Amino acid sequence: MPMSVRKFSIPEILFGRGSMQYVGTCARRLGAEKVFFVSDPGLKKAGWVDKVFELLETEKLSWVYYSNVVANPRDHQVQEGAQLYLDEGCDVVVSLGGGSPMDAAKGIALVASNGGKVHQYEGANRIHRPLPPMVFIPSTAGSGSDVSQFAIINDVQRRVKMSIISRTLVPNISIIDPNILTTKTKSLIIAAAIDAIAHAAESYVSKIASPFTEVHSLKSIDIIIKVLPAALETRGIDALEQLSVASTSAGMAFSNASLGIDHALAHSLGGMLDVVHGLIHPVLLPHVLRFNLPACPDKVADIGEIVLGKRYSSDEKTALAGIEKLEEFSHQLNVSTRLRDIITDRASLPQVCRMAVNDSCLLTNPRPATWEEMLQICEDAW
Repeated sequence: MPMSVRKFSIPEILFGRGSMQYVGTCARRLGAEKVFFVSDPGLKKAGWVDKVFELLETEKLSWVYYSNVVANPRDHQVQEGAQLYLDEGCDVVVSLGGGSPMDAAKGIALVASNGGKVHQYEGANRIHRPLPPMVFIPSTAGSGSDVSQFAIINDVQRRVKMSIISRTLVPNISIIDPNILTTKTKSLIIAAAIDAIAHAAESYVSKIASPFTEVHSLKSIDIIIKVLPAALETRGIDALEQLSVASTSAGMAFSNASLGIDHALAHSLGGMLDVVHGLIHPVLLPHVLRFNLPACPDKVADIGEIVLGKRYSSDEKTALAGIEKLEEFSHQLNVSTRLRDIITDRASLPQVCRMAVNDSCLLTNPRPATWEEMLQICEDAW
């Protein structure tokens, strides 16, 4: 059967230890004179924000610094940032951070260039004008926002995480410097790595996966399973660099193949109950993979084979053993695998699932799901 037409979008990528030194040069190459720089207080405290200031200064660039960003970035923070961008006459957006500062930066670039409110761009392909050039420096090995066409912004009033998806949200340049991971706490490294595993697994079984995305999905899972324990134990730069490779691969895969039920539910839980994104995947992903198994036994078995290092007599056996091994992997990392440990409000689950049905990630899940089926997944995970 011939493959249907596929497109594969990624930014220009500068990868490697010390690559952060090129941030000023990259911004200048994109026409910067006054940079709008988005990061967060944690990275300021760790000294990385001041490092970027120095690098912009070296290139004789002026900048405006914006750090009013929290986990699950809020719509009003995006609007405030966009107004500041326009008032200050900025021309290039630079962001240093995990998913939250980078998604906020995308939202700011979007509203500054296209006008209106960030809410009107929810969904796929609603952005009509080009965004200002963007240079992103990820500070975690997980979110993939630095290479993806997604931005996730919290609509405070509706208590929903809006997915905004468009080719124009792919940054121009991603600078991936594993040195930044050396100041991360263990819990942040784990949350980011498990987010990357979820990106990889969901994009692999996605209805629009292609040979270009599948190779990245599987490689990402392989690397994380092998190096995460060592990365946590030694904090060695070699292992951290491998996590950066894995996260980037997973980002390229999900940006182009999209995701599934696990992320649809994660967005709803994050929007309604403000749950930290990385904590949700070890809880939900195994149950989602079991739910999807009848629709793509061969693919879930491929994931199982990588996790187990071997294949059993049937796809189903390999898949189920692989899912169990993933749960065991989370246990060994001392990560919670029960929903009751990360949320207290069980009564809100039906509403969470009713909202998750409208998430665009559901469109590419290999098996269709009603809100009741999603509720059953949550109950199984409770």
